[in-house]
Amino acid sequence: MVLVDMNFKRGKRCSTVFGNIHPNAFVNIHDFQVHHDTTAPLQHYFIYTGHNSYLTGNQFNSDCSEVPIIKALLKGVRVIELDLWPNSAKDGIHVLHGCLMLGKCLKSIREHAFVNSHYPVIITLEDHLTPNLRTKVAEMATEILGDMLYCPKAGDNDEFPSPEELKHRIILSTKPPKECLESNKLEEELIAEDETPCICENTNPSDETQIGSNQEGNVSNLNQNLSEFLRIDSEDGDAANKKPGQKTPREYIQIIGIHAAKANKELRQALEVGSGKGKRISVSEQTLEKAAEDYGSDLVRFTQKNFVRVFPTGTRVTSSNCKPLLAWMHGAQMVASYMQGYGKSLWMMHGMFRSNGGCGF
Repeated sequence: MVLVDMNFKRGKRCSTVFGNIHPNAFVNIHDFQVHHDTTAPLQHYFIYTGHNSYLTGNQFNSDCSEVPIIKALLKGVRVIELDLWPNSAKDGIHVLHGCLMLGKCLKSIREHAFVNSHYPVIITLEDHLTPNLRTKVAEMATEILGDMLYCPKAGDNDEFPSPEELKHRIILSTKPPKECLESNKLEEELIAEDETPCICENTNPSDETQIGSNQEGNVSNLNQNLSEFLRIDSEDGDAANKKPGQKTPREYIQIIGIHAAKANKELRQALEVGSGKGKRISVSEQTLEKAAEDYGSDLVRFTQKNFVRVFPTGTRVTSSNCKPLLAWMHGAQMVASYMQGYGKSLWMMHGMFRSNGGCGF
């Protein structure tokens, strides 16, 4: 038997019927404060993650702006993605899909990163740049972000620091240049010479350089759009823009706080847990589904020490999102969502990170 209050039949509002109930009676006070332990290594946490954070609408031809980045940070998003491409003259840097200045993005992140959460912000870079342009990126990042920029140190070899230790820090994550990956002594190179000042202390870059131009041809932008639309698991931008003999400057390598790795060919091999510090791999939602079905235990084991970032398939041009539950069940810390989007999957993401004080972890 279903009881129906006649007040509703007479058209009375719920506020009249339940007027004596306090509006916060059903709200958990823990929603408004950080109550989880935040002293474990960084990879032990799910992290509020955005994808193509600079776009204002759909994923194919919408405008680029720093405004969506700011809105995401104010919601508590802790992972921001920037896609970096050389301009047509190969002397400047685009944030896909055109004419957005990298310096402007970094300044917006610096100013809004810790307004609503004190916990670290991770900037994932999809790097399609030449070694010379990576020098510019290193200079801009170190000058604009200053002491906020996290640079790996000797004590960080085996475990990532905790969110608590990384409060008010900004971490860059990208795939190290190939010449570094070919060396078995990469970690020693990064942390050697302890007395050498960190690149974070460098000054005077030309951070106001125009990153892209409205006068440049639409063909370049279209090629970038198609590359983004058709990509599956690629974060491997080195080969297209590197000339023989060019090497990425040490300054750029030093500021990579979380190393990314390619995982679009031998997935099971990519999921092997090696010695030394952890890394991050990025996979599409389809690849994640296959990994969960075929190598579920390997995937869970991998996430105990490393990061897995899951991004929406390139066919989601309307900024729809994948369901995050399968990725979370297998330990994927960064399930990237289009914050410009809509729908139940995005609501689920917002709901997940509304708890724990909205800190993004």
